[in-house]
Amino acid sequence: MSEYGHRWANPRVILVATDLSDLERLMPYAIEQATETGARLILLHVLASGAAMSVDAAGMPYYDTTTVVEFAEKALLGWSQRGQLHGVLCEAVVREGNPTQQITAALRQFDADRVLMGTRSRSKIGKLLIGSVAEQVLRSVNLPVMTVGPEAHLPAEVGAHDRVVLYATSLRETSRPSAALACSIAASQKARLVLLHVLPPVDEMMRQGLPTGIDSLAMRELRKLAAETGAGCCSDVEPVVIHGNPFIEILSESVERHANLIVLGATQRSAFENLARDRIIYRVLAHARCPVLTLREPLEEPVESVAERTAISQQQF
Repeated sequence: MSEYGHRWANPRVILVATDLSDLERLMPYAIEQATETGARLILLHVLASGAAMSVDAAGMPYYDTTTVVEFAEKALLGWSQRGQLHGVLCEAVVREGNPTQQITAALRQFDADRVLMGTRSRSKIGKLLIGSVAEQVLRSVNLPVMTVGPEAHLPAEVGAHDRVVLYATSLRETSRPSAALACSIAASQKARLVLLHVLPPVDEMMRQGLPTGIDSLAMRELRKLAAETGAGCCSDVEPVVIHGNPFIEILSESVERHANLIVLGATQRSAFENLARDRIIYRVLAHARCPVLTLREPLEEPVESVAERTAISQQQF
């Protein structure tokens, strides 16, 4: 794995981007990761332009920066102190401006290796969301973004041998970098790595005369990928193919296996430029019960395999 890949799997600096309301959800994961990797935490809150507007006794608006900044700094300071009790170096930063631009600037300034941020599931009108800032960050940064949704929760204490990293793959050639990252993370955590690919329903494939399950072409490619990644990073790699709805099966498999982390690789073309509420990655980010680490993959048009041209062409992330 490259130097960047090693740093991504074992980050030296993790940027925690927070709107303050999600600190209770984000910080236990941030502290856990920093404790395991020795990373420094940068807790960043961005005041959107106009967020500090107040109204005086006469009803006239005025810009009350001091009060808003002090409130944010106090909230971040409390969690910084908790982190320090665990031996984690924490630094609180409050900025003002466009959240995505400020997050991107902070990543460069602190030479961060990973972003940790929260997502939402549904708005008041029932529309599926991950949050506009989270979506923009996913579109714009070229390093791993770990998201923690509202349904995520830290598992009960388990031994290292019980840890599971679930890597859901579309089996494109461009998935190799994210597969290597997933394997490296699994190796560093002494976790079992599960490589998952979701095929179309069995009856649909049978109508096309395609082999299913463990006899499928996708399973052959998955075993090849397991051998490649296992040889490079860790030995305990399990290839799994399942038929059904990718969104449902990825989440179900993560719950059934008590996964500590889901890793997804996605190209801009397939997952971000056309991001819609029925996209697989979108739903996984919003509803996963564990953190989801997403890595943007190369933009080059991949060369499709035989399996992709047949059984898996419609299972795009």
